[in-house]
Amino acid sequence: MRKNAALAKWRAGQQTIGGWLSLSNTHSAEALSKIGFDWLCVDMQHGLLDYGDLRHMLPAISGSDTTPIVRVSGNDPREIMKALDAGAYGVIVPLVNTREEAAAAISACRYPPLGSRSFGPLRAGLYGGAGYAKEANDEMACIAMIETRQGLDNLEAIVSTPGLGGVYIGPADLALAIGLPAQGDTDEPRHLETVERILQTCKKHKVPAGIHTSSLAWAKRRLAMGFEFVTLGSDIGFMMSAATAELASARGTIAPKGPATAY
Repeated sequence: MRKNAALAKWRAGQQTIGGWLSLSNTHSAEALSKIGFDWLCVDMQHGLLDYGDLRHMLPAISGSDTTPIVRVSGNDPREIMKALDAGAYGVIVPLVNTREEAAAAISACRYPPLGSRSFGPLRAGLYGGAGYAKEANDEMACIAMIETRQGLDNLEAIVSTPGLGGVYIGPADLALAIGLPAQGDTDEPRHLETVERILQTCKKHKVPAGIHTSSLAWAKRRLAMGFEFVTLGSDIGFMMSAATAELASARGTIAPKGPATAY
């Protein structure tokens, strides 16, 4: 079976850099997969795409060494299983609040007797290759997002859930959870302290920790903090950043700052 290269690096304590796909565009997915990202995440929670787009975007990524991941819209076993059957090698599950919710997501990623995933990897078996049915349980990464007040209250219990493949921080929702305005990359002291608390809890339990960033500067900062995986930016973010800067340069003006967003 094709190995999950990103997961293997996390298990070895290596750092990885990924990209975020929010647009329903097969060509941009394929193009970004060719430039060397360790992983790309197709966003079905806030991205402007649906399952029909997923069926085209995952094959577009599969011609590269980039690991395909999907952020599902919620902790729904049906959606998790369909994403995996379409060829995702990991799912990011938003709004995980308890150990029980984390365990349910993990179960949906594992075939019996280790979980409750139903067997039917129509495209996944083609992408994963011979041995998928036997080896998939060890290659699918179930990643929980801890980004709510309840999730923070249950942080230790969630992170220590057996079989968890990683924890991913959404900084904007995390800000809302601690009573701050929605903001992604921020130096706000309480936000930094909360991020560090999550990171150190993951280190304690040897669970890979990841975080969303929207700029090169913040991606470097989060890697320096010790995160195993960071998002460098998104398809729409890369496009708008380059277009805005070059348009301003052509006009001889200063590029305006765009709206605050984590995507």
